[in-house]
Amino acid sequence: MLPQRSAAYETAPLEELLSVLLRQFKRPLKSRGVTLTDAEADQLAQAITARQPLTAQAVAVRDALLGLVAESESVLAQWDLTFEQALDTEMNAIPGWESTADFLELANIKSNAELRISTGSILLLALGDTSRVEHLRFLATRPADLDTVLARRILDFTANK
Repeated sequence: MLPQRSAAYETAPLEELLSVLLRQFKRPLKSRGVTLTDAEADQLAQAITARQPLTAQAVAVRDALLGLVAESESVLAQWDLTFEQALDTEMNAIPGWESTADFLELANIKSNAELRISTGSILLLALGDTSRVEHLRFLATRPADLDTVLARRILDFTANK
């Protein structure tokens, strides 16, 4: 990632970044029975950064995110990988592909699972759930990209209550 882009993530208002992440989960949340509009994502991000108590909707979002992250962890487990191992595993080490199309399909599945775990874990901690904090601590040690910067920022935010 370009250094200036990483710096933009480090200085952007946390509320805005959380709102973007919540919006990215609109469809997966809906698959779990939780509807979240853009305005509700904005309100939830604002409530998080204002350290307000969780509303019933925020609890529903958190619970749905727990299921989505666990589902993605199961996807990686089919290759005997943890989230942390998956981030350091090249696609050529993943079994089950014979053609370029197979390779691309599995690469998409793997990267989607990794992304859902990283961003879902960020949102879970923002919503007060610490069950995936080790994922964030691992991310925080990696070279700067959006997920790494957000992991560092949410770890700092929750540590400085």
